[in-house]
Amino acid sequence: MASQDWFDKDFYKVLGVDKTASDAELKKTYRKLARQYHPDSNPGDAAAENRFKEISEAYSVLSDKEQRQEYDQVRAMGSGARFTAGGPGQGGGFEDVFGGMFGQGGGGQRVRFGQGGAGGFEDILGGMFGAGTAGGGGGGGFGQSSGGYRGFGGPTKGRDVTATTTLDFTTAIAGDTVKLSQGNGRPVNVRIPAGVADGQKIRLRGRGEPSPDGGEAGDLVVTVTVRKHPVFERDGQHLRLDVPVTFVEAALGATIEVPTLGGSTVKLRVAPGTPSGRVLRVKGRGVTTKNGTGDLLATVQVAVPSHLSDKQREAVEALADVLPDENPREDLLAKARD
Repeated sequence: MASQDWFDKDFYKVLGVDKTASDAELKKTYRKLARQYHPDSNPGDAAAENRFKEISEAYSVLSDKEQRQEYDQVRAMGSGARFTAGGPGQGGGFEDVFGGMFGQGGGGQRVRFGQGGAGGFEDILGGMFGAGTAGGGGGGGFGQSSGGYRGFGGPTKGRDVTATTTLDFTTAIAGDTVKLSQGNGRPVNVRIPAGVADGQKIRLRGRGEPSPDGGEAGDLVVTVTVRKHPVFERDGQHLRLDVPVTFVEAALGATIEVPTLGGSTVKLRVAPGTPSGRVLRVKGRGVTTKNGTGDLLATVQVAVPSHLSDKQREAVEALADVLPDENPREDLLAKARD
């Protein structure tokens, strides 16, 4: 960053913070703005990219204790001061500012500040403000950036790491802690929350790759695959299953036992005349998540005997003779003709 910028740009205004803002306030504000204007979030938006560069440049200076002190002192010397060549008879330039400090008038011989090498501009300011010389190392000085997007702004976040894990149906519903192996061979324990769904991603902040320049580490993103269950099927927070009943149970009514996830059973009342497809509900026996607990939904399926003895066939035929003479498909046919 050219030294002139330190006079021309109000980095506090760029970030929208007060000059007394703490390091924590600066960091919080920068992260919010960086997420909003990052080029990855605004592809092809030149204005957003320029804004991202401005806030990154401002944070680069203000987040560094030594650079912030230098910046505040340079700005305090006079807003609007210019780094001009300062020809004969010209006043009001950068040399005039320092000329006044060193006891030299605006019209007299001016102090000249060179670029690079010992004795240059950075060396003079370094001596004034306690920073090292250009070749002496130490904290960052003028014109330095601290990494980040295209050389501007604060430290960059480390890369995210992805992983996958497969759970059985019951474990996914109950939640568990699984051990995964990272790319570097180190194991990592991942807490799987209760009620995780097939295909859901779990993000563990700071468990990814470290930042290359001292920023926060990336995240570990785990994609969960859930095996199918032979009886139960998930429907949001509900659990579904098909429950077979006999013709007699459906016709006359009955109390039946239905399994729940985990092995225990509950009793359900099947009302007389219950048809196939009717759903019976058991409150609170579904999936528990942070949003609440669902229900167990049992769909009745009337089981028809595939083999009948002669006596059984005679009994069914006798029943058919006494049942009302009606066609259960009559309404279906009528709707299809409309």
